[in-house]
Amino acid sequence: MVKQQNKKIKFMDFCAGIGAGRVGLEKNGMECVGFSEIDKNAELTYREFFGQKEKNFGDLMKINSNDLPDFDLMIAGFPCQTFSVVGKRRGMDDRRGQIIFGLTKIMIEKKLKYFILENVKGLVNHDKGRTIKIILEELDKAGYSVIFSRVLNSLHFGVPQMRERIYFVGIRKDLVKNNDFGFLDISDTPQLKDYLIDDGEMEFNEKKRAYETFLKYLNNKYNKNRYVVDGLLKNDYVIIDTRQSDLRIYRGKVPTLRTGRHGILYVRNGKFRRLSGFESLLLQGFPEKMAKKAKEKINDMNLLAQAGNAMTVNVIERIGNNLLNVI
Repeated sequence: MVKQQNKKIKFMDFCAGIGAGRVGLEKNGMECVGFSEIDKNAELTYREFFGQKEKNFGDLMKINSNDLPDFDLMIAGFPCQTFSVVGKRRGMDDRRGQIIFGLTKIMIEKKLKYFILENVKGLVNHDKGRTIKIILEELDKAGYSVIFSRVLNSLHFGVPQMRERIYFVGIRKDLVKNNDFGFLDISDTPQLKDYLIDDGEMEFNEKKRAYETFLKYLNNKYNKNRYVVDGLLKNDYVIIDTRQSDLRIYRGKVPTLRTGRHGILYVRNGKFRRLSGFESLLLQGFPEKMAKKAKEKINDMNLLAQAGNAMTVNVIERIGNNLLNVI
């Protein structure tokens, strides 16, 4: 047992958010020794999940690597606003776009063995591919072989959420013996009814102030005669996504959860309901026990935003497993 403990891979959780990446790695038997997060609301949720044991080292751009504990692997869902299609797309010219350089600095100074990085799909084509080229060059200069770089959809990893993100997996060049990361098996998409299970007061009806606005929305010039309330209510677990003038209907899956998107409705037992923060956590792969714990302590709007900014646990769990096989 002692020998196995000594072999356990230790990691730090950078740009940690609420710790979805941590959950995925811990499911592979890895051990978290600290984290870095500047959003105080996210840290409150993180602490609800994991307790007070590990230190939050704060802004990674201000971290002195000598103050960090020893660890083998870095995981980071570094900020996506500057690369995303919903952001201003200023990329490497924006300070937040410089986070990658802060991460590579820590990699070099701590002589890390491995990393897992995540970002939005928009990074692939940002600035005609120049941004991702710079990132890959920086990782190469830092002394790492990127053995995996691909856009994955959470929908293919055991959650009914359409969420495309790009993932990078790297190993320090002197440790590379086998760079065959292998194919990630695709899972069947589970049923929505197992995720949309909140029993709280999320019913959306004429008692809610926003319901009248929703009815007007259904009858605006873009949506008039396309949908009627009675027709929508006949289809349990149909997903209704409202944004600006656009209304989209989904069946069997939920659109990408985003920090600023709180307008997702669904039908259950013939009634409209709002997607809750608890359900959003489930759709990101958090275990139900953890999601319930957060639901009891954290404001629902905060949970919705935090889930929208999180990684998908299932995807990180699978990536972590494949990395262990390579190692």
